[in-house]
Amino acid sequence: MVVLSNDLIFFKYRAMKVRFPWRCAQTVIDADEIRRLGKRFRKLDLDNSGSLSVDEFMSLPELQQNPLVQRVIDIFDQDGNGEVDFKEFIQGVSQFSVKGDKESKLRFAFRIYDMDNDGAISNGELFQVLKMMVGNNLKDTQLQQIVDKTILFADKDEDGKISFEEFCAVVGNTDVHKKMVVDV
Repeated sequence: MVVLSNDLIFFKYRAMKVRFPWRCAQTVIDADEIRRLGKRFRKLDLDNSGSLSVDEFMSLPELQQNPLVQRVIDIFDQDGNGEVDFKEFIQGVSQFSVKGDKESKLRFAFRIYDMDNDGAISNGELFQVLKMMVGNNLKDTQLQQIVDKTILFADKDEDGKISFEEFCAVVGNTDVHKKMVVDV
């Protein structure tokens, strides 16, 4: 078992050794998973740039129909350069490991909605993410009504936003975290 916590992990990537200093204390994956993810990463990295673009991510059939794929990529892309390097890929995908804990999965789900990363989901952010999911199946006025009711229901401290704690109070009792698992 490899714990990615301030350890230096060496991973043979292409013909050279790449050294990654890991700084993700909550990520636990084993060496076999890292090797499998490395193979998958190399297959996705069509231009051999060492990072994945949105288009390269979209080459995965299971992501092509996912309306939130751009948000997932934005969260994986920790340095904000518009692409996901191998370290970011490992850290991102490992959150979906069966070994991942409930809080990490809920935090990831929260970040989908917290677009400006300020620690709260605003009315506008909730509207934008739900709009990505429903497309034109609802009128904007109908969608806004859903957003307003959701904020009213979840916002216990009445600050007009949904905090992580408020999000967990609503979503934490469901099994959504169990559905946030991929075979790594």
